[in-house]
Amino acid sequence: MRLFIPLRYKILVLLLVGITAVVSIITFMMANLFHADKSTYIHDLISVGADQIASETDSLLASYAERIKLFARVAYDERITKEEKTGMLMNLFTDFPEVVSVSFHEEDAVPTTVFDDQILKSFGLSKEDLDDYRKDHPLPGNILETEGVFIRNSTFLAEMPLLTIATGFSLTEDDKPILLEATVRMNRLTAILGRSAMFESFLLDQEGHLLAHGDLQKISSHLPVEGIPEEVWRPGRSNIGQTFEYTSGGVDMIGWFTRVETGNLIAGVQKPKAAAFLSARDLFNKLLWVSLALLLTTAVIALIWSHRMIQPLEKLSRAAQEVGKGEFNIQVKTTSRDEIGNLSASFNKMAFELRDREKALQDAQAALVQSEKMSAFGQLSAGIAHEVKNPLAGILGYAQLSLKKVEKDTPVFSNLKTIEKETKRCNSIIGNLMKFARQEQTEFSPTQINQVVEDAIGIVAHQLGVNQIRIEKDLAQGLPDVMGNANQLQQVLMNIMINAQQAMDGQPGSVQAATSLSEENTLEIRISDTGPGLPAEIQERIFEPFFTTKPAGKGTGLGLSVTYGIIKDHEGDIRVESTPGEGATFIITLPVADTVTS
Repeated sequence: MRLFIPLRYKILVLLLVGITAVVSIITFMMANLFHADKSTYIHDLISVGADQIASETDSLLASYAERIKLFARVAYDERITKEEKTGMLMNLFTDFPEVVSVSFHEEDAVPTTVFDDQILKSFGLSKEDLDDYRKDHPLPGNILETEGVFIRNSTFLAEMPLLTIATGFSLTEDDKPILLEATVRMNRLTAILGRSAMFESFLLDQEGHLLAHGDLQKISSHLPVEGIPEEVWRPGRSNIGQTFEYTSGGVDMIGWFTRVETGNLIAGVQKPKAAAFLSARDLFNKLLWVSLALLLTTAVIALIWSHRMIQPLEKLSRAAQEVGKGEFNIQVKTTSRDEIGNLSASFNKMAFELRDREKALQDAQAALVQSEKMSAFGQLSAGIAHEVKNPLAGILGYAQLSLKKVEKDTPVFSNLKTIEKETKRCNSIIGNLMKFARQEQTEFSPTQINQVVEDAIGIVAHQLGVNQIRIEKDLAQGLPDVMGNANQLQQVLMNIMINAQQAMDGQPGSVQAATSLSEENTLEIRISDTGPGLPAEIQERIFEPFFTTKPAGKGTGLGLSVTYGIIKDHEGDIRVESTPGEGATFIITLPVADTVTS
């Protein structure tokens, strides 16, 4: 009996053998390279780091010196008033947040100092603290003679490392130079020195003391750095540019030192020799782990890939069984561009066509049921009209008879007129209901749309006010007439506003009615509310007959369908714009009277 080996396992073994061979060769070659060149690699890496730090430090310190001179230009510019100088100096502190204070030393005069009080207060310091430190650590007397920049560590609070930068300045060549002394925060400088996690970076001043370091505690010590080779301090060397091996604090070090031109400083990068070569071994060990991870990843990918090659056939088999049970809403995902992919696409097309045919049958059945509902609704409407119109006629008659016996200026006359008007509107609403069921024609006449809006608001104002709904109007003046039925248009607006009130479900809100001439021959009515809004799926069906989102017994689903029919009879259009949570707006457009076709 022959042993059956699945295709996926054959693919897996083949890929693993190939990847293992390639990874083994690469790992062996790289191990030899690391073993032969690890010393050169470490020396080169240290030199690049030191040169980079020296370059960035020189640029930063040179920019600080120029910024300090900018303070002096403002302070000694006689064209600027005292008040303007004060404002400009404060703006300079804002533009250069590293600068804490600037002092101007003129010959035989008390130094003048400007400082950033906010920064000092944030660290619990004051101007007197800076002045006391400067008195205890005076500047050398030959700074103006050297025509250079003097820099030293002025940190007396570990949490706030500071530099003192001193340089000469004169507005013109004929002016006698003055001495500028600035106290600058080391934030950016310590960030440069602390950037590398592999090496210890630092900056030394002219006396060999630690000027800046990534470790703030070391900066505040002001101690000289031990073990620095004497060649680094040899006079006349503009740039050391050499790797040294030395002992510092009892630890063997590898270091590279480079001179920083601004301030005549020394930038150094060092690392313990043991740690330097250990990092190379760590790198090699990491390479081995990466190789193992690569092999495992390859095995997983190969297994997944082989599984995906035969998975479509298994899906097709299961999908065919579901179709056989009458489940046509099923699709097989096509992931390949080959014969299996073509077979999957053909199967999906077959299932789609079967589903469309079944949906067409269901739609035809639903249309038949709807037709029967509408027929029954027409018969029911006729019965309602017969039973309701007779009592309404009696109410109307008595109201009209009473109107003849009451004086016009009395409240009773006004109330009777309202009863007469609303009774007539009830008759009109019943008639519209009949016309919706029977598709009867309605008589139109020139109608003022603003008056229709006013009448509709007057009727629903009380109901909306009781439910804490505020009505707002924005009616454009001078609008042309529309050819329509005022009662039907009033019914449309009332229906929309009452729907808005019901949608807010007792919550306070507002409904706004606005009219405008949107185009040359078209009027626009916008009814907006601050309710919960409508999802997209409801917006698509909102004008369908018998469609409602209200609970059973609280809505028939005919209100907006009747509204839609009325607007279409007026040769207009109605649509809804809504975002869930942001309210809804019903937009009605109607042609002006002289553009309506007869």
